[in-house]
Amino acid sequence: MLAGVAAAGSPVDFAQGTRLFAQAHQQAKVTTTPLNDHLHLISGAGGNVLLVSSGEGLVLVNGGSTEGSDDVLRAVAAQAHGKRLTTLINTDWCADHTGSNEAVGAIRAEIIAHENTKQYLANDQFVEWQKRTFKAKPKVALPTKTFYTKGSLTAGSERLDYGHLGQAHTDGDIYVHLPASNVLMTGHVMTVGKYPIADYTTGGWLGGLLTATKTLLDLANGETRVIPGTGPVQTRADLQAQFDMITTLRERFAKMMRQGMSANDMLAAGATKEFDEKWGDPKLFVTVSYRGLWLHVRELGGIV
Repeated sequence: MLAGVAAAGSPVDFAQGTRLFAQAHQQAKVTTTPLNDHLHLISGAGGNVLLVSSGEGLVLVNGGSTEGSDDVLRAVAAQAHGKRLTTLINTDWCADHTGSNEAVGAIRAEIIAHENTKQYLANDQFVEWQKRTFKAKPKVALPTKTFYTKGSLTAGSERLDYGHLGQAHTDGDIYVHLPASNVLMTGHVMTVGKYPIADYTTGGWLGGLLTATKTLLDLANGETRVIPGTGPVQTRADLQAQFDMITTLRERFAKMMRQGMSANDMLAAGATKEFDEKWGDPKLFVTVSYRGLWLHVRELGGIV
């Protein structure tokens, strides 16, 4: 049995569900990369998606974007071999990870997420720094099982351990760790080629992002395949580089704030200059981090 999955009515054939919720395209937009004989990384339709196949059924970690959902489901169906999709795990509420929730919910698979993620998905969210409102998802797309700290489920030979990462990218971020295959899904807590964003509008901040990155480091070893929210597979060394960068910049930004500097002042002073080659344009990162740090000034001390 697939632990953590509750029966919800009669079984629904996955291929049938895919036909109902995926439109035919001439050519798939996604790439499917095998990690071993039962794990596949699906990329190119929003955020990264991990497919876990077992004798009991299929488990997805994230589902790509709404626009890419059809292609994600088609890629999953190509690996299904008659197996039913039983479970989808959301690592956060972001649109590029939760785009398949409605289709997966419609075939009555279980959707697992942190309770905060469910609340964000259930209500309209105005993300100030994006100047965008994300509309609430329909009931069928909402997580059916939520948690606050940790949990796990078993799919064949794989145990999927998942846990809350605190106030990081958002305050509903989770990791999903597969110890048997030494694979770690980080969601948007880890980024590649761009600075990580601590979304203060949904509970994230730079200090929490630092703590979350340390949690991920403690779960990984030198052989771990680390799968970020988007982008290619990374290593523990890449996680360490992000941890070191955030450690330096959290301290630097706090010092600059104590000197009365604004986000624009920090940018003008080249506060991130030694990291920009690796992480790119720092403007959004500095601006959003600054706003989030102001919400935690008591923790930082000496600013007000």
